[in-house]
Amino acid sequence: MTPSPNDSLRVIPLGGLGEIGRNMMLYEYGDDMIAVDVGLMFPDAEHLGVDLIIPDISYVMEDPSRLKAVFLTHGHEDHIGAVPFLLRELNVPVFCTRLTRGLVQVKLKEQGLLDSTTVTVVESGQTVTIGEFAVEFFTVAHSIPDAAGLIIHTPLGPIVHTGDFKIDHTPVMGQHTDLTRLAEIGREGALLLCADSTYAEMEGYTQSEQRVAETLDRAIGDAPGRVVVTTFASLISRVQMVIDAAEHHGRRVFVTGRSMVNNVQMARDLGYLRTPGNILMSVSEMRDHPDAKTVIICTGSQGEPTSALTRMANGSHQHVKIHEGDTVILSSNPVPGNEKFVYRNIDALFEAGADVIYNRLADVHVRGHASREELKIIHRIVQPEYFVGIHGEYRHLVLHRQLAISLGMPPENAFVMTDGDVLEIGDDTAAIVDKVSADYVYVDGLGVGDVDQIVLRDRQHLASDGLFVVVAAVDRRTGMLTGPPEVMSHGFVGPEEEQALLDGARQIVVDTLGGEERKVDWRALHETLKDDVAAYLHRRTHRRPLVIPVMLEV
Repeated sequence: MTPSPNDSLRVIPLGGLGEIGRNMMLYEYGDDMIAVDVGLMFPDAEHLGVDLIIPDISYVMEDPSRLKAVFLTHGHEDHIGAVPFLLRELNVPVFCTRLTRGLVQVKLKEQGLLDSTTVTVVESGQTVTIGEFAVEFFTVAHSIPDAAGLIIHTPLGPIVHTGDFKIDHTPVMGQHTDLTRLAEIGREGALLLCADSTYAEMEGYTQSEQRVAETLDRAIGDAPGRVVVTTFASLISRVQMVIDAAEHHGRRVFVTGRSMVNNVQMARDLGYLRTPGNILMSVSEMRDHPDAKTVIICTGSQGEPTSALTRMANGSHQHVKIHEGDTVILSSNPVPGNEKFVYRNIDALFEAGADVIYNRLADVHVRGHASREELKIIHRIVQPEYFVGIHGEYRHLVLHRQLAISLGMPPENAFVMTDGDVLEIGDDTAAIVDKVSADYVYVDGLGVGDVDQIVLRDRQHLASDGLFVVVAAVDRRTGMLTGPPEVMSHGFVGPEEEQALLDGARQIVVDTLGGEERKVDWRALHETLKDDVAAYLHRRTHRRPLVIPVMLEV
């Protein structure tokens, strides 16, 4: 490919930079655009009622025909979870490895999109040509099989987009990071390195997944009774470790939790899970099987309210009740923001009599991301002209840039970008030149994007200060009350104080709307009533509930 004289390469993150999750990167050249990953982020405590947070694709929708394809690096939620929401809006081809395709298709089937979407399997080493881009997949070690990085060949030179990766010399399912291919790209001359920054603040090397396999085998072998293991439903390699340990110690396995059941079945169908003989049990078999010979694999590693482990912890699971002698293993780290829910479950499991093993007590989980020494190796062998840190909170991106500079990169060639920034690379220059919309898009039930910051602010207001409702019937001609107003409060004060406040607020309504006939300005009347009642309540309680005046025209 030869560059057009007026064309430049544009790099635009729509999520994942300055945060953990919601990963989505756009690459543009001329009229062609491709996306790498379309992930989701789980809500924090302040996102009241929100189920998921997904990328803002309004920039893409300005000219949807420019987006030629989506490329997925691996099957974790923060990289594929928002694919169905994108494909509702755009019919665009998706390219990924085989297991990633299986995980995506589970999601598309749930959303009724399976028959209308083309998801094509690409093997590592293969290249897909889309317009001005030729995208080559290469293997990386991560905490899920079939993880890949991308070498994106452009008219200006190759981009190395690592995806999530680490350098694991003893991976449990045999997948190494292809340093040989990266070194070849480095010798040819890499234009840009976009590298995983999640653990750029961690010194040394990340431990091997083999460490977890050994710990799980030992914990399952030492357990006197039933063992319950929870992890992410997409961590197929971790599920295989548990099945292998169960087989080693003569135990059988029961799988529960909708997403875990679906993913295990899909991975078995594709040959990614080895389930020897009759090692998997049905519900009826599990109920009659000896506890000392039983392992249960379930969802709920993040304390999700409706997950299998949470229901076990609070005693509401339909098939499994935690009791004395059980061992529960949480083979994961809490996602930032989920710590309270995870530790609440751990406390409940201890109270039920279980022995609980989690990341602070044993090596039941290791990171799937490269630490500083591994990042140095990637920088040394790729030797890019430009660098952008991806996948991380702001401090991670800054520290990764500093690492790149310490290895000899000119400071003006290493960028800290955040969501929406537009990096433009020309023949001899690179700069952040623009900003596009990259706001949070909230998914609440069936609604996508209909919850905004104003709605969240009101929900937070309601949660912290309660609600006060005033209902007044007003003559539409005279603006005068036609009867006694009704006043109600919810979540504001206790019953002992409530009646006096209601009586006082009712009098405020009478004083505001009573008196002589007036010309009715409904908006002004509404605001005056709201302000007067709010001021009265603040004088009496020093609290600011959400005041909602309802005026009925009669």
